[in-house]
Amino acid sequence: MSTFFLQHYEWLKAFHIIFMVAWFAGIFYLPRLFVYHAESENAQVQAQLIVMERRLLYFITPFALFTLILGLMMTYAIASVSAIPVWLHIKFALVGALYAYHIYCFRLLRQFRDGLNTRSGKWFRVFNEAPVLLLFAVVLLAVIKPW
Repeated sequence: MSTFFLQHYEWLKAFHIIFMVAWFAGIFYLPRLFVYHAESENAQVQAQLIVMERRLLYFITPFALFTLILGLMMTYAIASVSAIPVWLHIKFALVGALYAYHIYCFRLLRQFRDGLNTRSGKWFRVFNEAPVLLLFAVVLLAVIKPW
């Protein structure tokens, strides 16, 4: 099985990157919708934002899952020929934080849907920056491979 993954490693990596980009397009936009939602006082606008937020989150979740599956397949291929490097362990921790962020967005969506949001637009603006910082770190680790 690991031979198959090694033989197709470049394809796995290409699709891993494609799904990651699609996931991040949504994960960058969703908190921006939360900002607009938190700052809106118009019930019709809020209702429309709930629909948009839900559709976007459910649309990008498969991209997150495919990113994870392909990343695990690539890791399996790497582990079959050498020890997993330190930089990859750090990347796993950062990626874990990204998945926690994604899952937390479901909770925020539920709070908006149920009229229970207590956070300000400013809080959501800061919240929107977290995946950007994590993405920088993950990409730098994957490209530079420092350890």
